Amino acid sequence: MIIDGYRAVIQYDPDIEMFRGEFTGLNGGADFYADSVAELREEGRASLRVFLDECRERGIEPTKSYSGKFLVRLPAELHEHAADAAMARGQSLNQFVASAIEHELSA
Repeated sequence: MIIDGYRAVIQYDPDIEMFRGEFTGLNGGADFYADSVAELREEGRASLRVFLDECRERGIEPTKSYSGKFLVRLPAELHEHAADAAMARGQSLNQFVASAIEHELSA
């Protein structure tokens, strides 16, 4: 769900029989609960507003920054197969992994 330009992941919490939303990519927690989609949007906006106001007051950047680098651990055999597949396509392993991630995100 996108609320005011910020992405939130929504999950159902069976213990409280409500939906729980949590914003991603923020430098802190901003979650919210509701029974319906309309209420999720309303509660999400309120939670986000409080979070952003608090960041402004404290002089904190509200969103995380990403370097573009991350370490991936996987089984040696999968690493080998990925390297072979990348070479067969004339790509670096980095290009191959980036393409795979782009493909998954567009699905």
